[in-house]
Amino acid sequence: MNQLTAPLTTVTPTKKAESLLEALAASLEISPSKYQAAERSYKSVGKWLDRPESIFAGRNVTVYPQGSFRLGTVIPPHNEDGHYDLDVVCEIEMDKLELTQKQLKEKLGYEVAAYAEAHCMDEPTEARRCWTLNYADGAQFHMDILPALPDGQRQKLLAEAAGLHAESLYKALAITCRLGENYNRRTNDWPGSNPKGYSDWFRERMKVVFNARRESMRLYEARASVEEIPEYRVTTPMQSAIKILKRHRDMRFTGDEELRPISIILTTLGALAYNQETTISGALFGILSRMEFHIKLRNGVHWIENPADPRENFADKWEETPGKKEAFYDWLQTAKEDFALAANAKYEEEFIDVLAPRMGRSLVEAAARSVRPTTGQYLVEAVGKLPKRLLAFRDAPHRKPMTFPSLTGVNASVSLTMDVSRSGFRPETRTEDGLPVWPGSSLTFNAHTTIPKPFKVFWQVVNTGEEAIKVRDLRGGFDEGIVQAGGISRTETARYKGSHSIECFIVKDGYCLAKSGPFIVNIN
Repeated sequence: MNQLTAPLTTVTPTKKAESLLEALAASLEISPSKYQAAERSYKSVGKWLDRPESIFAGRNVTVYPQGSFRLGTVIPPHNEDGHYDLDVVCEIEMDKLELTQKQLKEKLGYEVAAYAEAHCMDEPTEARRCWTLNYADGAQFHMDILPALPDGQRQKLLAEAAGLHAESLYKALAITCRLGENYNRRTNDWPGSNPKGYSDWFRERMKVVFNARRESMRLYEARASVEEIPEYRVTTPMQSAIKILKRHRDMRFTGDEELRPISIILTTLGALAYNQETTISGALFGILSRMEFHIKLRNGVHWIENPADPRENFADKWEETPGKKEAFYDWLQTAKEDFALAANAKYEEEFIDVLAPRMGRSLVEAAARSVRPTTGQYLVEAVGKLPKRLLAFRDAPHRKPMTFPSLTGVNASVSLTMDVSRSGFRPETRTEDGLPVWPGSSLTFNAHTTIPKPFKVFWQVVNTGEEAIKVRDLRGGFDEGIVQAGGISRTETARYKGSHSIECFIVKDGYCLAKSGPFIVNIN
């Protein structure tokens, strides 16, 4: 299909940027103790379901992880109050005609509630497909337990009858969904899932590099067998790149989770685009440049095929909510720009300023400190000199990066003034970050620059606050202005309560020669 984002030009990261990207990936690693705690937790539930008093006594019950914990792509929460999502499957050896989806889910719910009571935990909550077990705050994670029955043989036959390749479907499951029309009917027609089949495909995509790294670890640690190296200890460049992109996505859509591209899309496209690169930077830029070419058009419908079930389209919500498709391509373009700029960074400060808005300043600074520990105090002092309000606008997740390169050593500047007018009142000039203006006021920003014409001017408005979030008008992109004989100006309307910023950029001969810095406007 046609490419909907600008192509990523060949990127050759500086040595500094390459080491910083490696450190950034390391900062996103979760500790082995988190993996071990997760493993203990789901195995504990499995033992409970296998006890003689269990409703499922005499049945073969298997509890195992799915999702990011299984794939090795889990990342830490991007805020202090966040939790890890531990998704697990409870596969019970039963036939679908023995009971309804509702009955199976209620039986598992009874057992999970008894487990929670026995372990002094909060009562589990019911979700659309699963039961959620909430652990104490110190554990910082919750477990989503999905009831499932084996359904591989039937799903394989159905797919083959439709003329589809169905080899991976022999591990398919029948699952519950309380919103389905057959939820309370005894029928063979249940919703399906195939987490083991997907995991097998995912690991096959990085098999060469994964096996080489695991063997290298075995030799270094003088182990008798690679089986002694737990899989969660081996991280490939593909996994690291996907984790970086997931974090970038999470930060970019802070406050707008409804349009946030789902993880299974990023993970699937990332694995499809991976080409056995052996470095994190190579994997990251390879994935960014190729991932959108794995989105197909089928009869006018955007299609991201589930590699473990060719009947499923991970992008099915894009047709009913086109904003989700637009959000994905907007995010991808922003990610390309961010990481291309970071790749050219010669100094830690450049790398941090580019990635802080959509990776988190504290995370990126931690990566920089790990590369050059002596940088740490300098960075803290440098950032400490910036007003917190100004830093909030610089690090706003929706603030797009300026892609024109800066030209150093040029004696050039641009500054802004603001005139405020509203019906029935005399116009007045206001200072930056001064007294609030009334909603509905007309704001005229005048730019004053030392740069001789001809040049181009770009304006960047960054909105904040609940009102702007609610109507999805945070902006953050660039608008090219008009350079007139009488001067440079731009008029905006004060729409949303809160603090907002506007910044002016002067571009000449393909270089950004000057920028005004954010001019903060308060509206009340």
